[in-house]
Amino acid sequence: MLNISKSKQFPSRGYYGIILIIIFWSLNWSLNGLRTHWAFFPLWLGYILLADSLVFLRKGNSIFSRSKKIFIELFIFSIPVWWLFEILNHFTKNWFYVGREYFSDTQFFLLASLSFSTVIPAVFETAELVSSFRRNKSKSYKKIVLTKRSSLYLILAGIITLSAVILLPEYFYFLIWVSLYLLIDPINYLLGSKNLFQYLAQGNWKPVSSLITGCLICGFFWEMWNYFSYPKWIYFLPGVNFLHIFEMPALGYLGYIPFSLELFAIYNFIDGTLLKRKTEIIIF
Repeated sequence: MLNISKSKQFPSRGYYGIILIIIFWSLNWSLNGLRTHWAFFPLWLGYILLADSLVFLRKGNSIFSRSKKIFIELFIFSIPVWWLFEILNHFTKNWFYVGREYFSDTQFFLLASLSFSTVIPAVFETAELVSSFRRNKSKSYKKIVLTKRSSLYLILAGIITLSAVILLPEYFYFLIWVSLYLLIDPINYLLGSKNLFQYLAQGNWKPVSSLITGCLICGFFWEMWNYFSYPKWIYFLPGVNFLHIFEMPALGYLGYIPFSLELFAIYNFIDGTLLKRKTEIIIF
């Protein structure tokens, strides 16, 4: 049972979040030598706590206040989800970690996993915050109704695009940010798990736009905070490796658009199919 509070006071965790951001942003950008491996997690934890508190201030409830268990689970689920993208990057080789050589494989796995744990909660918290500014719930846009046949076509498209990423990464590397959504969200639909098509069937595009905007906001902070970090990641995106904004080529930011939908689909596959739940993690 979700705990929904009606209070709209700014919670204390928001102040802790602000303190974490100020301290670890400053340390990560001012110190020399290795520091991001211990500064990344508390910096993003601060961001997540602040975003959750702003949602609570605007709506009277948030992911943390509705269910602390689910809030913590987001961090746990985020680890294997991003490692999945790291596995795919083994084929595409689109990003590399400068400073990776200073850590053993075990050290890198543990420290990277801690950092990866912040991806899903950051995106979902920001998406709900964005959603709180969009109140046109009654307005209906173009409806997209998925059928069993069309869902099977989408799954086939997901298999084909994922195969292209693995077999011909030099040409189709960008499909890494589309293939998993095409594959997984229709499966969620067929199995009765939460999916974006259930909103689109009602002409409600708010979840899609909120996820996309939230992920683009997170993408900006990921790239900005990475720029003066060490260790850090750098990119190689064939054909678009120009006009960089921080380390990311400008066109590379387009990948955050479908990535947001992939995260939502993968989370709900874990929640609805593997754990047999149907948690409404974000209240749009």
